[in-house]
Amino acid sequence: MKKGSILAVLLLNSLWLFAQNEVGPEGHKLLWVFLFLAAVTAVFIISGRSFNKKSKKDRQTFLKLKKLSIQLEKDTKFYPGELVLTVKNTGSTAIDLDKPLLVFDNFWMKRKFKLKGMDNYSFYPLFLEGGKSHQLTIDLNRFYSHDKSLKKYPKTKIYLKDVTGKKLGSKAVFLRKTLVKF
Repeated sequence: MKKGSILAVLLLNSLWLFAQNEVGPEGHKLLWVFLFLAAVTAVFIISGRSFNKKSKKDRQTFLKLKKLSIQLEKDTKFYPGELVLTVKNTGSTAIDLDKPLLVFDNFWMKRKFKLKGMDNYSFYPLFLEGGKSHQLTIDLNRFYSHDKSLKKYPKTKIYLKDVTGKKLGSKAVFLRKTLVKF
């Protein structure tokens, strides 16, 4: 009897402790928040239309299409000797490409190299007009002769940036088999 009464007192006490008076958001306050957000967006839309009353030649497009198609192909499936980087400007505006960054990637370490050109010709930064493409052949044996440990790195990645430093895209390939693709 004593145990039952103690259990009943503890259960009733816990119900009293966990019972709270929760107050939800009031409806009129939520309505004012939504009206304020709607008014701010309406002001931005109306002011944007009034500033765009220029002629079609003077008007800047809202999004300048700076699209870049990047392909990175290897000559053999595993342990390639060459990589072929193909960059195509599919956008409407011209792009100034900076030196591509070639990254040999291991799970823990990365080695980075800036590519200046090919066959001892330096042609970066490169001005690429809309609809044009550029192809670069990368000889991996030159990098392997520089550092023998690079043959152990399973992944290679190319980063392309604009001259201003804006990242335009990247592409990666696996040079050898790995247990886990990272």
